[in-house]
Amino acid sequence: MSISLDDIDYFLAVADEGQVRKAALRLGVSQPAITKGLQRLEKTLGFELFERSVRGMTLTRVAEQFRQRTGALRGVLHDAIKEATDLHLGALGLLRVGVSPLYAQKLFVPAFVQLHRQRPAATVRASVHLNDELWRLLRQGELDMTISSLPAVVPDDLEVIELMHDDVCMVVRHGHPLLDNRRLKLGDLASAQWMLPGPGVAARRHVEARLAQAGLPPPRIALEVSNTSAQMGQILRETDLVSIMSESMLAGPSGQGLEVLPLAQARIRRVVGISLLKQARQQPLLTRFVQLLMEMAPQSAPVQALNAL
Repeated sequence: MSISLDDIDYFLAVADEGQVRKAALRLGVSQPAITKGLQRLEKTLGFELFERSVRGMTLTRVAEQFRQRTGALRGVLHDAIKEATDLHLGALGLLRVGVSPLYAQKLFVPAFVQLHRQRPAATVRASVHLNDELWRLLRQGELDMTISSLPAVVPDDLEVIELMHDDVCMVVRHGHPLLDNRRLKLGDLASAQWMLPGPGVAARRHVEARLAQAGLPPPRIALEVSNTSAQMGQILRETDLVSIMSESMLAGPSGQGLEVLPLAQARIRRVVGISLLKQARQQPLLTRFVQLLMEMAPQSAPVQALNAL
């Protein structure tokens, strides 16, 4: 069985973009070239890769698994070529780190500064995304590691290392009417309006789950944002919206003028740490960066050590 790497690249691009036209623009090739490449690949494999419709192209069930494996292998091959080039040029390698915007400053920045001092010839490529996107890129082989909140149940293909605890809290402004209620209950939030991240964000799902467990309807969204970033704090201080914020953000300038609702359910436990693919080969540069993150974590937490450390 002979498969062209170009055809694999065409397949992965269409899988990402959902359209041949967009994939062609991304790769800088013609649409017929991609169409023929997909036809060759499907003929060689013996099964269809996409379900085609007027809305675009979606992966078949079999192709979804094929995408995950080929994406990871293509990433490894790309890195092997890059690593060989770096070694030829006298560099020390490439480390691809995905980081949540909440922990770029607190965790990534100090660890990178130390790594750069120790390995000045190394290259680190940082990608800032929310959790779900980070894990997708990690599984596709486009990242070597992620720094973000950890899943409550760790998937079988991931290995995690805890760095710190940073609970998510339901917050309101000082003087908010809800704070006047000395016997505040979760049910009192039924009529509240919220500022929350999109439904794909884990913290939003946790809030929805807390309300559902109390028999309440989903939160009434007044403002939906990509994430509850520091820039949005002013909105909370000037309205009666309820939102969520991490304890680490509340302790800094972003938390000024805000209070955690006096409810046991207003705190959602969250552990922040490193995620890696179990089957991925751990480069010395990755091992050293993980060690620096563990040494410089803001608070001590029990950690699961990597086998390679």
